[in-house]
Amino acid sequence: MKTGFQRATVPLALLTLTALTAAGCTGSGGSGSDKVTVWMYPVIMDPKANDAFWDGIEKGFEATEKGVDLTIEQQPWENRDQKLATAFGSGKGPDVVLLIPDQIPQFQANGALHPVDRAIEKARAAYRPATLEAMTRDGKVYAAPIYQTVTSTLYNKKLLDKAGIKEPPATWDAIRSAAPKLKQAGAATLDYSASNEASLNMSFYPLLWQAGGRVFDESGEKTAFNGPEGVKALTFLVDLYKRGAVPRSAMTNANLFTDQALGNQEVAMGYTNTPADAVLAEKAWGKGNVIVGPALSGPGKQVCFGLPGGLAINSRTKNLSGAEKFLAYMTQPEQIAAMGKAGGFFSPRSDVTVPNDSPYAKQYQEALTHTFPGEPHPAARQLMALLAPEIQAALTGKKTPEQALAAAQKAGDDLLARQR
Repeated sequence: MKTGFQRATVPLALLTLTALTAAGCTGSGGSGSDKVTVWMYPVIMDPKANDAFWDGIEKGFEATEKGVDLTIEQQPWENRDQKLATAFGSGKGPDVVLLIPDQIPQFQANGALHPVDRAIEKARAAYRPATLEAMTRDGKVYAAPIYQTVTSTLYNKKLLDKAGIKEPPATWDAIRSAAPKLKQAGAATLDYSASNEASLNMSFYPLLWQAGGRVFDESGEKTAFNGPEGVKALTFLVDLYKRGAVPRSAMTNANLFTDQALGNQEVAMGYTNTPADAVLAEKAWGKGNVIVGPALSGPGKQVCFGLPGGLAINSRTKNLSGAEKFLAYMTQPEQIAAMGKAGGFFSPRSDVTVPNDSPYAKQYQEALTHTFPGEPHPAARQLMALLAPEIQAALTGKKTPEQALAAAQKAGDDLLARQR
């Protein structure tokens, strides 16, 4: 499932600021007063189903809101941050665009987004608190959630059986205990993605959060991962790697399932796997060999990564009323349920259950309770680029966990200081 975790090659804040400066901040933005243009991305993986869904949304909205001409333009995922920054700056951007939490701080800080609180007024009380919080900056909501993703543990039952393990490991201690048995059975224990292309939201950060730690401090002006919790999380990972319980292929894995150790049945479990991964596992391993478990528990808490996708409004739209009407329409229970069913998502609203006939839907639904959307920050993606190589250095033994985190902290704090 494409979840938008790829890092931009150029900082978003710089891209947005450059584009706005180049345009002199005088672009017209938005479209005509009776029109609303939406930039949407292929969040529904089947292209035909994606086109059919959004065509139905266009017709349904225009039938409800007479006099508003809605156009939903499909955009590619590639270079979306750069394209959007350029569009905002040139004044030719859409009225409404799909964003995820870590895109919001940069665009909000540069004045490219209009708060959506008024548009979600009727739906606000129904949203899951963590979902709405992920879209909030300085007390205002900047994107109306229309879907929710979730990850959880995924186990290969055949490998667990071979090792004589009857209870899938659901805690750090249980993973440590299972590792020798799985090694004896010829398998690694825990999949991991250490490639520089991998998002830390799907690799190290969940372990950090499970240890009780944070990426940034409360002020957002300092990093916070180099505390006792961070050392505990990286030491847990490094110890497993040294024992062969994390596969060596982790160094080149970029949050992928297929053609990687977990997909190839070389490792018994993952802890950041999507419902789409479970479907792939069923095809690769056989239906009876797939177990989806609860969110992994560390010494600090039980937590998994998952994020909402939401609709944001261009601050320079010429049709604010029309844009707000579209957001209000898309956040109604009928549209939330239809969006979830079409895209395989879960509901960001606690009062809406998305119909799902997957045998693993119940487990992922339960994992929603422990979902954390990450720590949105203007420098979040740049910090990942600094921390990932240090984690690699710790895994390969070039540095101790303490040395690696200290080096990343210095580089990260320097980065944040330059941006203040």
